[in-house]
Amino acid sequence: MILNLFAQRPDHPLADAKELKRILADLHVDKAAKAVDELRGWFETLRHAEHFRLDHFFDVLRQLDEAAQPHLRNLVRDYLQSPRLSKLEEERQWARSYGYWDDVAALYDSCVERARLDPKSKGSDAFKASLPLAVVRSQAARCIQLKWLAYRYATAAEDLWKFLGSGYMAAEAAASAQKPVPLYPAQRGLASVAQQYLHAVVFATSSMDSLTPLQIELADRLIAHFLPYFVISPDCRPDSVYWVDAVTGSLPLRLARHPGPARPGLRFFSPGTAPQALDDLIHLVERGETPADLNLGGGYPQKVLLPVLRHLRVYWAWQPPQRQHRRHPVKTRMLVLRGFDESYTVFSGARQSPAQAPGSESWLVENISLGGFHAVLDDAPGERVKLGALLCAQPEGGDNWLLGVARRFNRLGGQRASLGVQVLSRNALSIELRPRRSGFSAAIAIPAIWLRDGGDAGVERILLPIGGFNVREAVEFQHQNRLLSLTPVELVETGSDYEIGRFHSQSPLTV
Repeated sequence: MILNLFAQRPDHPLADAKELKRILADLHVDKAAKAVDELRGWFETLRHAEHFRLDHFFDVLRQLDEAAQPHLRNLVRDYLQSPRLSKLEEERQWARSYGYWDDVAALYDSCVERARLDPKSKGSDAFKASLPLAVVRSQAARCIQLKWLAYRYATAAEDLWKFLGSGYMAAEAAASAQKPVPLYPAQRGLASVAQQYLHAVVFATSSMDSLTPLQIELADRLIAHFLPYFVISPDCRPDSVYWVDAVTGSLPLRLARHPGPARPGLRFFSPGTAPQALDDLIHLVERGETPADLNLGGGYPQKVLLPVLRHLRVYWAWQPPQRQHRRHPVKTRMLVLRGFDESYTVFSGARQSPAQAPGSESWLVENISLGGFHAVLDDAPGERVKLGALLCAQPEGGDNWLLGVARRFNRLGGQRASLGVQVLSRNALSIELRPRRSGFSAAIAIPAIWLRDGGDAGVERILLPIGGFNVREAVEFQHQNRLLSLTPVELVETGSDYEIGRFHSQSPLTV
C-alpha cells in the first residue's frame, strides 16, 4: 500500500532527459530519410509507453517533432525536385513522409484525449498551457497529409476531414480556435486551429488535381501567404462560395448544392479580398518583382510562379469556373500518341500507320464532352502521363485526330487512374514557320501545329516546340498556295515539350 502512494516511473529511455538529449544529438543529421525513420521508430515505442505523466510525454513528443522538421523539409525538396529518384524510391519517400505526419498527429491527439479523460491529474493540469499547441500541431499535420495526398492525386479519406473538423469544433467549444501560437521554432509567424482548418478548406477548393507536385507545393505556400484574406463563418454571406460541415467531416461543397437547415458544424467559405490581393501579386511578378514577405521555400523564376498564380486566380474568384460542356457517358477506346514530335508527324499526314508507332497506347474513354474526355488507364509504375503532356488521340473506328493536353489526374485505387484531357483542336495541321526577314536565316523553318479552331477572329493559335515562340519576331507560312503572315501577341501556355502562342494574322497572299 505504501508503494501505491508513489507514482510509477516510466520504463522508457526517452523519459530520461539526458538520454533524450543524446538520442536527438545522434540523429542522422546528413541523412534525412534515416533520421525520419528513426524518429518514427521512437513514435512507435511511445504508443506503448506506460506510466508517462502527460506533460512529460508531450514534452518528449514536442522535442522529437521539432528535431524532425529540417529532415522533413529535405524530404519534400528531394521528392519534388530531385531528378535522380527512381519510381520505387519516390514511393518510399512518399510513404515515409505521409506516415510521419499520420504518426505525429495521432500522438498529439492522444495527448488531448488523455487530458480530456483525466482532467484532474497533475500531468493534465501541467499540460493545460500546452494544449493549444498540441491541437494546432495535430491540425497542421492533417493539412500536410492533404498536401502529400495531392502530390499523388489521391482523394483524401473521409476520416482525415473528420479529424480536421472535430479538432476545429473542439477548439471552438473551448474558445481557443483563434488563439495564435508559434507552430515550430524555425517557422515564421503564428498559427491557430481556425487558420489550419481554413487552410485545408482553401486547399481543397483550389483544384490541385490540375497542378504538378511542385506547383502544388507553391500553391500551398501561396495559400498560407494569403490566408488572412479568406473568410470562414457560421453565417452565409453574399460572397460565400462553398460550405462545409465540420461535425460530419464533409469536404467543401459549392453553394450550388444547398446545405440544408442550420446546424452547429455548418460553415460558409468566401474568398473575401484574396482575389484582389492575388491580382496585385500577379502584376508584381509580371514586372519581375517578388515581395520580401512571400515565403515560397526558395527562389522560383517568373515562368514557374506565374502559371500557379494564374491558376489560383481562376479558382479563388468570387465566381469559380463551372463546367462549360455537358459530359456524355461512353465506353470506347482511343489510340493515343504522346509528345510534340509524334503529334507533328500525325498532323502532317506522314504517319501511315499510327497504331504501329512506337509508344502508341489504347485508352478506355468513359465520358466525353465538347471540351475533352476522361480516360481510365493503368497507372503502372513509370507509365503515368504527366500533367501538361501533349497528346494526339484517334477514336476507335474513326479517322480523325484530336490534339489535347493532360489536365487532371486522379487515382482510382490500385493501379488504375482517371485522366482528364482538354481538347486543343479537332482540326489541327502541321506547318513550317519561317521568320519574315531576308537572308540565309529566312530559310530556317520552325515546325509548328496550327490550331485551326477555337480562336478569335483575326487571331491564330500556334503550338510550337519549346523555345519556338519569339514575341519580337513575325513569322509566316504557306498553306494551299497562299502565304499567311503572323505577328506575335503573347505566349499563353508552356508545357513539357511545347508552347502555345497567339498571333495576329494578316490576309493571305497567293504565292
